Amino acid sequence: MKIEEAINLLWQSTQQGAPPPPALQKTLTFADAYRVQLGILARWQAQGEKIGGWKIGLSADGARKMFGLQAPIAGYLLASRQFPSGHTFTLAALRKPIIESELCFTLGKRLAGPGVTREQVLPALAAVAPAFEVVDMRTDMAADMPLGVADDVAQWGYVTGTAVSPYPTSLDLGQVTAEMRRNGETLAQVRGQEVIDNQLDSIAWLANHLAEYGVALEEGQRIMSGSFTRPTPIAKGDRWETHFSSVGTVTADFV
Repeated sequence: MKIEEAINLLWQSTQQGAPPPPALQKTLTFADAYRVQLGILARWQAQGEKIGGWKIGLSADGARKMFGLQAPIAGYLLASRQFPSGHTFTLAALRKPIIESELCFTLGKRLAGPGVTREQVLPALAAVAPAFEVVDMRTDMAADMPLGVADDVAQWGYVTGTAVSPYPTSLDLGQVTAEMRRNGETLAQVRGQEVIDNQLDSIAWLANHLAEYGVALEEGQRIMSGSFTRPTPIAKGDRWETHFSSVGTVTADFV
């Protein structure tokens, strides 16, 4: 299938709020998938949307092994889909909503691959904030990962709490803990180094990955760096709260 044809089919389903069409299943390579993903982003931008940044998925070795992958995956964030901590969402707007607890980094200067290293990432960071990613599983990513990538890795929205700024360069990301609660009940309590790649390495990977498609990480963009917690389904009436040690707390409600 030609890339432009795939972009047209996926864009049509996105605008209709429908899952990706069966005609796209098992038709894309990963290289194709990213070209389609960026093509969809261009369609959004043509409608006046602004890019808010990028997300990194499968940012833990164990998660990648489950899918037989050697590297993370990535998607874009739309600026209009950023919400403040404490936001109340209408659950009916989502088909299959899932929530993840993440750190959101803000770039203070441009990072362009190839060859970006962890040492270059650290001074490029302007801030870090506690965050949720809200994903909408429109397709079975386990059954067709490239199609899931083309469909922006299920990205729907992201919630950010108060940022720590300027970025605390002495912060030991591996020692940051995340305690995730649903309606006051603790569902997860984890330490970064035990569940996720070093986020500086992940951001370096992202910059180098995007360079393959002529894209750079730009000043002011936000990076959702991967989940500390397992993807967890959201139910009506849920109140979610995650506290990240040394960073802060983020909350969200769903009605």
